[in-house]
Amino acid sequence: MKNLLFILITTWFFTNFANQNNSLKTVNTPIPTDTIIGNTDDSTEIEKLYSAIKLEGTLKFDAFEQAMIGYENLPIKNKNIITVIDFTLPSTDKRMYVIDLKNKKLLYHSIVSHGRNSGEKYAKSFSNKHGSYQSSLGFYVTENTYQGGNGYSLVINGLERGINDQAKPRAVVIHGADYCSNAVIASTGRLGRSYGCPALPRGVTKPIINTIKEGTMLFIYADNKDYIAQSKVLHSVKRGLLAQHEIEQTTNSNISLN
Repeated sequence: MKNLLFILITTWFFTNFANQNNSLKTVNTPIPTDTIIGNTDDSTEIEKLYSAIKLEGTLKFDAFEQAMIGYENLPIKNKNIITVIDFTLPSTDKRMYVIDLKNKKLLYHSIVSHGRNSGEKYAKSFSNKHGSYQSSLGFYVTENTYQGGNGYSLVINGLERGINDQAKPRAVVIHGADYCSNAVIASTGRLGRSYGCPALPRGVTKPIINTIKEGTMLFIYADNKDYIAQSKVLHSVKRGLLAQHEIEQTTNSNISLN
């Protein structure tokens, strides 16, 4: 009888131990990394900043979120100011935004021209190639100013290889232009176009350039699926809202990135 009781107790002990061990193994199984969407806390902070600057209804959140990803992950010298250009908007709309992040203010909101071969009223095609006369998307850092053929101008340096790193050799700069004005919009239904430069109205060129020169970030946005797929900057940090945007994006199939 004692032997039988000993066998029963021993069997129960080892069976229970095995079940507990299997349970622990299940709890400690790592979650595959491809199921992790992103850091929602970071996205929440971007939303809070977007709200604090009162950008809702003025600048698309997607454009601001992507700009902030670059802002947080690029070695930008002057972190107080960022500039966003939204090329999803027609050239008749104000689509350049100069934002003071330190004081949470929108400093300038201006019309801006795109490259002549990027499109008519809308910029739909983008290129990094010499002689394309198209705008280039992505992240830039501003550099020095100079007096050139288009007057007071600002050098911008493209930070994304294969996407906009030829902007500086192509002499793509920020400058003023007579074809970028409300008068031209009134007479032609759109702005005149550049050789690829973000051209500004003459009246705001100097104050905008002086605000953003010498090491601030510029981001040119177009909700372009090819750019989003190619940009190493946007993929340097995984974020929930950006990941969701990539999955759900089914529009703008006519936009090309050469």
